[in-house]
Amino acid sequence: MSMRTRVLSQLTAGSLLLGAAIGAHAANLGFLNDTPISYMKQRDIDSVKKAVFAALNDKHDGETATWVNEGTGNSVKIDAAITMASTAKDGDRTCRDVGVVLSAKGQSMNLRPQFCKQGSGTWQLQKKH
Repeated sequence: MSMRTRVLSQLTAGSLLLGAAIGAHAANLGFLNDTPISYMKQRDIDSVKKAVFAALNDKHDGETATWVNEGTGNSVKIDAAITMASTAKDGDRTCRDVGVVLSAKGQSMNLRPQFCKQGSGTWQLQKKH
């Protein structure tokens, strides 16, 4: 077998394995099919992000802002309740825990992001470990 044939057959085998792994992974995520996030388009995501940042800046702990995807061009109505759960300060650093309940087509899902900022900087989503 020539070197070129061997490389092509390794690439083909690798592609098949990768395809199978992705297919299996996707099959395991089938429970997400009818959740609100599955109906969201990029314009919905951009719009709800604006609403979250507005709530971070304007709402006090325990207050809730509402969002609806009206005007985003999506035929599926999606709404959200964005609640400021808690705020913690450490010197110049401020962190806020947020509760977001997305709803669409009779389904809802809860998200619990945390955002932090330094001084008057911009809010940054924090990765949870």
